[in-house]
Amino acid sequence: MSVLMTKEYEKFIKMITEEYQQMYGRVKSATQVLTLDAEPEVGPTPKEVIWTRNKTKLYRYFSDQPKKHKIPILLIYALINKPYIMDLTKGGSLIEYLVNRNFDVYLLDWGTPGPEDKNMKLDNYIMDYIPRAVRKVLRKSNADEVSMLGYCMGGTITSIFAALHPELPIRNIVFMTTPFDFEETGLYGAMLDERYFDIDKVVQTLGNIPPEMIDIGNKLLKPMANFYGPYVSLFDRAEDERFVKSFKLLQKWLNDGIPFPGEAYRQWISDFYQKNKLIKGELVIRGRQVKLEAINANVLNLSGKIDIIAQPHQVEALMNHISSKDKQYINLPVGHTSIAFGSKASKITYPTIGDWLEERSN
Repeated sequence: MSVLMTKEYEKFIKMITEEYQQMYGRVKSATQVLTLDAEPEVGPTPKEVIWTRNKTKLYRYFSDQPKKHKIPILLIYALINKPYIMDLTKGGSLIEYLVNRNFDVYLLDWGTPGPEDKNMKLDNYIMDYIPRAVRKVLRKSNADEVSMLGYCMGGTITSIFAALHPELPIRNIVFMTTPFDFEETGLYGAMLDERYFDIDKVVQTLGNIPPEMIDIGNKLLKPMANFYGPYVSLFDRAEDERFVKSFKLLQKWLNDGIPFPGEAYRQWISDFYQKNKLIKGELVIRGRQVKLEAINANVLNLSGKIDIIAQPHQVEALMNHISSKDKQYINLPVGHTSIAFGSKASKITYPTIGDWLEERSN
């Protein structure tokens, strides 16, 4: 073997060795993140419980600064997952951002339903829980009006609540990636088609719907990206401390699902995904027809351009059905989760919401 060939061979072996060492380092770091690292702390913004009912808690968030805005804001999340996605970590929290802008911030946390809650319906949340929470917020903040922010399904619930309770003084409503029109829902429509998905048999069999079932359904919208994508990214960026921190926080939240009360799930699938009753004006809650045109509060309606759970057309559909004179729809360059957490949320979502509310909260 010539000297030149020997040098090329040695160079090749060195390159392979370095690449192997780098790959081994990434695998080792990724394995440690997945198996040895402690779970991250979440929900860092200080708060107190000011009202409870069944599993539900109403939180008020603390601030060292005096409140600058006289209109308090009540946050409503979905019956899926836990609401700390809006307060995931310091510097990456919508709640912390609003508190730091001197808003009086409240959050309605539905808690974790047990088997005894399988008969809970959307009616219970909309007609019993939210009205009492709103009145408690008004008393606690000594305010005459309230702002509300509904995220995901929490926004759908908020819109129904607002339409059915014109007697309550709701000045502003912010909707974040909230579906209103369920006519074209992409793969959801195929999976939940009433010809193949027997919602009555599902609820009769399971009672409360396990969070794993809902999680898998969401991931099946883009299976390769959702099942494997996060771990491929972790392998590639396991030595990037900022990425690892965000990965751990988001995975903790995504894997921290809660059961969906059976009767509420039956309504959610049948009345919304299968029959699209809300936007058609056919939805009935506790004997009352829901008319979205009854909403006349100021409205900020936010969708995500890359959201496949609540697609932009599903979100924007609200705008032609409400009576609000001050209403604005914005399609942000985010997804269903990244509207609430991540660099784009911090740079785009939070200021958009904060600025809009500030103009309408004094």
